[in-house]
Amino acid sequence: MNRKIASLALASSLAAAIGTVGVAVAQDANDMEKCYGVALAGENDCAAGPGTTCAGTSTVDYQGNAWSLVPAGTCEDIELPGDRMGSLAELDRDLP
Repeated sequence: MNRKIASLALASSLAAAIGTVGVAVAQDANDMEKCYGVALAGENDCAAGPGTTCAGTSTVDYQGNAWSLVPAGTCEDIELPGDRMGSLAELDRDLP
């Protein structure tokens, strides 16, 4: 009987630990925001505008209508080549 109790306690501990990790990951996702014009070609997170479908479909570096998730509050501070900056809104620059 002690073995069953020990096994149950171990299983409960593992389940609790795994559940805690899942909550931490979900919480981190809430601390992210869409940032347009910062992704390299093929490295956007999703919906890169007309002619693309989802993640990894941008065709131009820093494509203005492609976005990537970045930590909240950092998007507009991201400096890119050619005096480009990240934007919280879709951009009309560097479109294919």
